[in-house]
Amino acid sequence: MTLQNRVLPTGEIAATPERGTLMGNRGILHDADQRLGKARWRHAHWVTCQLSFKGRRRALMQPGAYTELFFLDEPTALAAGHRPCGECRRPEFKRFVLLFHAANGTATLAEIDRLMHRDRVTRTRAQVRHTAVLETLPDGAFILHDDAPHLVWGDRLLRYTPGGYTAALPRTTRPATVLTRASTVATLAAGYRPSLHHSATQTHP
Repeated sequence: MTLQNRVLPTGEIAATPERGTLMGNRGILHDADQRLGKARWRHAHWVTCQLSFKGRRRALMQPGAYTELFFLDEPTALAAGHRPCGECRRPEFKRFVLLFHAANGTATLAEIDRLMHRDRVTRTRAQVRHTAVLETLPDGAFILHDDAPHLVWGDRLLRYTPGGYTAALPRTTRPATVLTRASTVATLAAGYRPSLHHSATQTHP
């Protein structure tokens, strides 16, 4: 059975066979049959982790254990509202926190998580989105183009699929709907460089 554990840049959690390059945690979201309930988070500390760390092994969606979520790459995880884990991704975590503080005026990790959670979803659990001119967006931000998620990278927009990036379009100067949280966009603009799926360089060398 293909589990519903792949997080898309639009914030949806889908069932796809591809695993991706990062794992995430929002708490226990599944039942004894490995199916998601209505909840899409149990706490505000949404993190992304390495797939492999110190030889630890996990069986997916075990009773009483957090729901393992997966992302194509880090820009996808950032668009979905996650940040680097402070244990298994310590260097990325430290840089993200430093730049987030500088870009958003926070001073503690608790403030980061509160601000990111406020930026993630509305009271009806819809993804919070905003509008910006494409030429002002930093590399690593996700937008909607023709109703499909695209990654802003260099002078191109890379079309997202759960299996990888499949096409490159020129970046324009028009306004666009931005999927990545405003506070995270500011962190990217301050210099945070997210790790990409290998298909990004194949699509746009």
